[in-house]
Amino acid sequence: MNDSDSRELMKSQYLSLMARRVGMCIVLLLGVVLFAGLFSVSSYNGVSLLESYGYIWDHITGVTYPLRSPEWWADYYIWNTSLPRVFVAILAGMGLAVCGTIMQAIMNNPLADPYATGISSGACLGAVAAIISGISFSTIVGEMGIVTNAFIGALIPAFIIIAVARRIGSSPATLILLGTAISYFFNALVTLIMVSSDPAALQDAYLWQVGSLSGMSWEDLPVMAVATVLSAAFSLSVARQMNVLSVGDKGARSLGIDVGKFRMICLVVVSLLTAAIVSYVGIIGFVGLVAPHIVRIVVGSDNRFVIPLSMLTGALLMLIADYMALSVTVTADIPVGVIMSMIGSPIFFLLIVFNRRGYGRLYRWHSPASP
Repeated sequence: MNDSDSRELMKSQYLSLMARRVGMCIVLLLGVVLFAGLFSVSSYNGVSLLESYGYIWDHITGVTYPLRSPEWWADYYIWNTSLPRVFVAILAGMGLAVCGTIMQAIMNNPLADPYATGISSGACLGAVAAIISGISFSTIVGEMGIVTNAFIGALIPAFIIIAVARRIGSSPATLILLGTAISYFFNALVTLIMVSSDPAALQDAYLWQVGSLSGMSWEDLPVMAVATVLSAAFSLSVARQMNVLSVGDKGARSLGIDVGKFRMICLVVVSLLTAAIVSYVGIIGFVGLVAPHIVRIVVGSDNRFVIPLSMLTGALLMLIADYMALSVTVTADIPVGVIMSMIGSPIFFLLIVFNRRGYGRLYRWHSPASP
């Protein structure tokens, strides 16, 4: 057996081993996410796990209850409040994890997250302008007006960066510096609006900024679901190219990748997905930053495996954070963004301190340039 055949054999053995490991992890995580979601539903309503399952099954099969009976109220609350909130948490966690994985790959930087290009500050400006000043980028009013404003605001800094980067270069350092500059500018505008607002409007704007799942409904799901599914499919289809970027821009070009064009396409996808999520739930940090790192400790750095597992990990983190947000106090609904930061920051700290794997090291990291 020559060296080429030996390498091919080792590659096939590696892929087979990783496929089995990733498959087991996906099944395990999927089961945990489903259990956590059902557990959250039961906790929200003060009923047992089996009772929640029974109410859901009865609703699906068309069973009805006497109007305004305890069972009717339980069914109503589960289907109109609890389940939409759980599904939004799952979709937001999955979407932010996808964005974080893509950003870390195309930036070749383990500190990159979905908000690195200033998307969060643009969304804040749009939402705060609608909440406090009544300024709208569209003719839509009410709650959907805020969502639309936040979505459009999130896209503004992203497309400014893309337009500028096409002229001066799209290196990771350039993109991050541009994002930092734009974030400071938009944050200054947000502060300027907030310091001149009345206390009631200021509270609403602040609660939106820190991220919350309160008031979620079925109408909030379609946009997030479509954006998450399409972006996940795209990221999986280009996972090999993202792996190749780990060798650096020059190495990737020598392997036939148009680095600038590829990076710009990925930024557009990340911008659209992040905007679709942030416009509904606000700014929830650490999900896109921490989830990919947790997965890399288990399965390594191949983005073909990291992406699906990161999505499930992000969904689980969001469900845990939301459950804790509702369980910490009975007098108020703590924004899930606050709890997510309290969970994510120590996890990230521990990953920095105890990580010993090559890709996970924060300052000397790389992913395999898989063919």
